[in-house]
Amino acid sequence: MRISDDRYTRDRLRLDLALRFMRHEARTHTIRKWTGLTDDRIRKLYRSYLTRAPGQVARHRGKSPGQASFFVRSPRVQQEASVLASLFSLLGVVPSNVVVDHDHPVPGVARGERLCQAFEAFLMFVPRAHITFEHAVLLVNELARGEELRLGDCSVCEGLVVVDKLDVRDVRCIRCAGLQDPRA
Repeated sequence: MRISDDRYTRDRLRLDLALRFMRHEARTHTIRKWTGLTDDRIRKLYRSYLTRAPGQVARHRGKSPGQASFFVRSPRVQQEASVLASLFSLLGVVPSNVVVDHDHPVPGVARGERLCQAFEAFLMFVPRAHITFEHAVLLVNELARGEELRLGDCSVCEGLVVVDKLDVRDVRCIRCAGLQDPRA
């Protein structure tokens, strides 16, 4: 085996991950951050492989979602975020320690592959999800930073729940919150 073979394997993994992100309609900025590819290379990949596909993949423009409050704004989205965070935890997408680097908390090819696996499994569990791939990337980053969101356990069923870090109320999942006594 030649030393250069390893470099080609690494490049191939980055290109494969970029195409996978594109199929999930990730923005160029997100793809660049996770793969290390240039904007020009990403656009060329899109033109070469995805413009001629029968179900053309949309390319979103503008800034990626950036507000952590999106995940706790409604019971439905909070439940979806909890399902997705559970998959992230199972597949090791979210690091076990809080990440200090605020600009690049978790990107990387191996973690990006696991992110895609988790998101694809999530879409099988929640087919009409409100959470897009870009929101999934935001959720990973927010959980890794630990500044606004955290993972908590439901006080009733001990299920995993995404909660606002500043929320001091008793943590309950959507299901258990609905089961509480209405007189209380």
